[in-house]
Amino acid sequence: MAKEIELKLKEGDMAPIFSVATSGGGKISLADYLGQNVILYFYPKDDTPGCTKEACAFRDGFSEFKKKGAAVLGVSPDSVKSHDKFVEKFKLPFTLLADEDKKIANDYGVWGEKSFMGRKYMGVHRVTFLIAPDGKIKKIWPAVKPEEHADEVLAAL
Repeated sequence: MAKEIELKLKEGDMAPIFSVATSGGGKISLADYLGQNVILYFYPKDDTPGCTKEACAFRDGFSEFKKKGAAVLGVSPDSVKSHDKFVEKFKLPFTLLADEDKKIANDYGVWGEKSFMGRKYMGVHRVTFLIAPDGKIKKIWPAVKPEEHADEVLAAL
């Protein structure tokens, strides 16, 4: 079971603005999405078991998210090159953000100490934010189960 982390942002807060390089060689800013719901999901690493399950679940539900007028954005500290391979391999129809300096993860409070098999290290916690059309955080999922998560998010739209 994913461990819930203590987040500094709360539902109702303004979502921190960012501008970042993306898969496919573009650059986007959160401001580009004002007026629509944004699903901003943080994940630790491209092409790892849990992250792949989560990305593929968002991929499989993508047409439903689009019908509801929501943009899906995945964020990890991986490079654009790594994201491009991940997108290509799993045919992901949404944009991945290359948060290489971990600025977005820090701004959203999802970068922190993790523990795996008794070893402690710093990493990205699997947390999802639903950002409303007005730029405020509508809902936060602080503990995500990769397989079921896309359905939970869809139900909240």
